[in-house]
Amino acid sequence: MYIDRLKLAGYRNYESVELNFSPNINIFIGENAQGKTNVMEAIYVLAMAKSHRTSNDKELIRWSAEYGKIDGDIQKKYGKLPLELTISKKGKKAKVNHLDQSRLSDYIGQMNVVMFAPEDLNVVKGSPQLRRRFLDMEIGQISPVYLHDLSAFQKILKQRNHILKRNQGKRDFEDLSFDIYTEQYVNAAVKVIRKRFDFMKLLQEWAAPIHFGISRQQEHLKIQYKSISGLESTWDTAQMEDFLLSKLKEQRNKEFERGVTLIGPHRDDLQFIVNDYDVQIYGSQGQQRTTALSLKLAEIELIKQEVGESPILLLDDVLSELDDYRQSHLLNTIHGDVQTFVTTTSVDGIDHNTIREAKMFHVKQGSVDSE
Repeated sequence: MYIDRLKLAGYRNYESVELNFSPNINIFIGENAQGKTNVMEAIYVLAMAKSHRTSNDKELIRWSAEYGKIDGDIQKKYGKLPLELTISKKGKKAKVNHLDQSRLSDYIGQMNVVMFAPEDLNVVKGSPQLRRRFLDMEIGQISPVYLHDLSAFQKILKQRNHILKRNQGKRDFEDLSFDIYTEQYVNAAVKVIRKRFDFMKLLQEWAAPIHFGISRQQEHLKIQYKSISGLESTWDTAQMEDFLLSKLKEQRNKEFERGVTLIGPHRDDLQFIVNDYDVQIYGSQGQQRTTALSLKLAEIELIKQEVGESPILLLDDVLSELDDYRQSHLLNTIHGDVQTFVTTTSVDGIDHNTIREAKMFHVKQGSVDSE
């Protein structure tokens, strides 16, 4: 799939702009703080209905505008698909093929993107929260039902935490509603965790050989989902639910002391093992970057396998963060197959056919000119 046309109105520093893209490589060149990343972000928001840079949607609206609007034409194997997303202070409204979508979870997945930005290098060495967000965003693209399951889990978690907080410090607490919420919590949590286990298995299958290639056949990558409760991927649903329920009973007094749910998918993590060492703790910066790059390239292949079409790749100021070898490996992988958007301050020093064949856009103070 690829995006053919993008129109922004009242979005970030763009009053109004309409762009037509190459189905291959599109490069946005300009100094910092001119609006390059805003275009990249808009493509991401059009796909995911949320930004990769902020959780505050009001920041996406131009300061003098009532609302921000993104619309684009997506070319898929069965034809053109118009998408539209309007962001206002009241919330977001989405349209697919000019038809209103009652739920954003029904909208997400119509357009698939893989974003690779400097902050994505922190997926490996950063906080568990970053890795959980990575999981949730990527699974949601290929499995809309996961978004429903995740939303249901988060609502029950919030209700359960409310009871814990309200009764924090109490001993011998008895409340039938809390026991009911705990059972609902276990059921919802296991649904999320099972989907994550399944996704990690697929991601591992793609990422391991990619990492082996990038590391010049020197490194073996293994990705593990770390369930804080100790759940095992080989267990069936009933086994997982029984085990998690027993763990929550063990933690009951401690949870009421702290006023918060202590175990579940909201506390789980990913672990990246390279040659039997935890790369987050013991890996060099080069190994950590190779792992992050392997994950992104694996995402492309995984989405292609699950959806039947290549996703759109967004490289936001990331080429300069990679050495020549990793840079070349990335560009060789995407050449001719994946529509790619690149932001950079300059293409000087990037010697690759992919770059020479690209459509160039020059960005300055919220204005975009194409060659």
